[in-house]
Amino acid sequence: MNNIPTKKEILTWVEENPTLTAKREIAKAFGIKGAARIDLKRMLKELEAEGHLEKRKKSYQDPERLPPVSVLLVTGTDGDGDLYAKPMEWGGEGVEPVVLMIPRAADPALGAGDRILGRLTLVKGESHHYEGRLIRRIGTNPKKIVGIFRKHAEGGRIQPIDKGADKEWAVPSDFTGGAKDGELVEAELAGPKGRMGLPRARIVNRLGDPSAPKAVSLIAIHQHSIPDDFPDDVVVEADAAAPKGLKGREDLRDVPLVTIDPSDARDHDDACFAEADTDPANEGGHILWVAIADVSAYVTPNSALDREARKRGNSTYFPDRVVPMLPDRLSGDLCSLHEGVERACIAVRMVLDAEGNKLRHDFHRGLMCSPASLHYEEVQDAMDGKPNDRTEPLLETVIKPLYAAYAALVAARERRQPLDLDLPERRIELDEDGTVRSVNFRMRLDAHRLIEECMVLANVAAAETLIAKKTPLLFRTHEEPTPAKLDALRETAAAAGYTLAKGQVLQTAHLNRLLDQAAGTDDAELINISTLRSMTQAYYGPDQIGHFGLALRSYAHFTSPIRRYADLIVHRALITAHGWGKDGLSQHDMDDMEATGAHISDTERRSMIAERDTTDRYLAAYLSERVGNEMTGRISGVARFGAFVKLDETGADGLIPMRNIGREYFHHDADSSTLMGSDTGMTIGLGQRVTVRLSEVTPVTGGIALELLEIEGDKIPQGRQSPAGRSPRRKGAKAKGKKAATKRKVTRSRR
Repeated sequence: MNNIPTKKEILTWVEENPTLTAKREIAKAFGIKGAARIDLKRMLKELEAEGHLEKRKKSYQDPERLPPVSVLLVTGTDGDGDLYAKPMEWGGEGVEPVVLMIPRAADPALGAGDRILGRLTLVKGESHHYEGRLIRRIGTNPKKIVGIFRKHAEGGRIQPIDKGADKEWAVPSDFTGGAKDGELVEAELAGPKGRMGLPRARIVNRLGDPSAPKAVSLIAIHQHSIPDDFPDDVVVEADAAAPKGLKGREDLRDVPLVTIDPSDARDHDDACFAEADTDPANEGGHILWVAIADVSAYVTPNSALDREARKRGNSTYFPDRVVPMLPDRLSGDLCSLHEGVERACIAVRMVLDAEGNKLRHDFHRGLMCSPASLHYEEVQDAMDGKPNDRTEPLLETVIKPLYAAYAALVAARERRQPLDLDLPERRIELDEDGTVRSVNFRMRLDAHRLIEECMVLANVAAAETLIAKKTPLLFRTHEEPTPAKLDALRETAAAAGYTLAKGQVLQTAHLNRLLDQAAGTDDAELINISTLRSMTQAYYGPDQIGHFGLALRSYAHFTSPIRRYADLIVHRALITAHGWGKDGLSQHDMDDMEATGAHISDTERRSMIAERDTTDRYLAAYLSERVGNEMTGRISGVARFGAFVKLDETGADGLIPMRNIGREYFHHDADSSTLMGSDTGMTIGLGQRVTVRLSEVTPVTGGIALELLEIEGDKIPQGRQSPAGRSPRRKGAKAKGKKAATKRKVTRSRR
């Protein structure tokens, strides 16, 4: 068919297929071939001249689409009671879009004149153009309260869950929200003190049983003092922000920078593009672009947003929620590189040779427009021969060139030999009510590794540029293991029959050889975990010490300024180094660099602990209905009071207390991380396969207690027993087979 479509049909196609808008794709869709393409080209030019389409490089875009997260003005209800809103920012020349608000039961009442932040979904065939869901009111930021509700005749009180806290809140009878006595609730302040002298609160969310999974992350947030609500001045400042234009920026809108993230990602702070280098002197080389959201344009030094971002240090991620470093107006909207929306960015263009070596790079402060927001699985499927409607038009021009550059980076990585641990990442999947539906291990795809390698190289480029320009910055530092930790790793490796050479300057290549020896064997997990435990904690600081794990001399975090304050500092340093504007490093930033590094290293550790505690509680809740079941796992730790086991199915960590190991006394050897039975000589050490029974679970604390049934396939020997059923304590008893060479100070632990 060579019939030229109408203008309306073309506009409908562009609107419904935002990633299939190149002229050849439009021609393919309508079956236009040969000379008829000339007529199509003429019609596209007419649509562009009329303002219906915008040409960017080789594709055409609808200039009048609203961002997926927008500031809206509520206009009121119609005769049917439906609530409508309109965009606060509308630059189109056509009819202003109408948004139908879809309220949820927990949403506050909205009225005409309210300004809100809403998430939009484009709809077809309706009198309205979008459906919107409330994220929050703008200008209102009630303080959140989480506690246990205690009911009484006049309403009730909310008791705090924080240890040591004694402040309570009074809840009037009409503000209880139907909460029951003993429930965990979320509330907000609701006015001045009542006659009893307590501040008043309104319950806005019933979280149910304090030990239930839905309450777990809220408890962790409060226990670890993670700021969960933004001060009013921060919210006002974020809401007042407006999109950045082209002024003072390079136009990068023709570069098809795509974002590749998890399928459930809300923010997109990095985008990539690659193409073959056409320079004859670099045959087989690649041009790799990495663009990062220009958060520094919105979060300026010593502003309310800046002070709050520094205070938080980073975003904290839980299975059911995110505590962001920045308000959603920035993190989910203006600083997020959404598909088809112009966004400010700082980009680095890197030239690679055929072997993946970075030959040179340069930074640009620009304005970009991503043609697609993709997720890892669909990108990998496209490379595996199963493209979908979103990835097929990008396969040859964007996706395959990215994988070609990635192949070169892999070759360079092999030569560099960063630490190559193989530790699967758990993914806890929740139902809508917050209960754990399943616990899976994330599949590692080449698409994940591609983005990781691109980000690592961009971080290296940022550090190298700032060093060359003598600009202060925060490095990401990872020091090599301490001699004591290395000795412990050598002992563990030797016990499993492997060797880690001694008497040489340690390199990651040496550790990788150890990991390779164990790969594919029953000892692989033990060696990987033991190697990880031998590592020091990475931190931020102004001194160039290097990153041991990545085998890099110069490394700084540049690629995630939405969720890490360190990256924001590096962005400001790049602005200062290039003279791009007045929003670079302040004098305070430079003078306080060491203190800032120490502070955000602490907040990072705080988030890691809170996330780990939350995961432990979710796993405990998941296993709570399986008490009495037998499970398999590996010994993951040994202590004076018992042994820790990592369970195979969920990756949960449980404790076998001494009383549940066997009816004999055990000697604890801290140096070799073993427990040894005083009667039977049975030795319990890291990495051993065990069968255990789940004996006790406490979801509120995340505690999991186990009983040891088998070790390495053998039933647990019971040892000698006294008439009362207890092992006799024999003075001077020695473990069977204990070698004289292992005579160290031991701690004797009873049962």
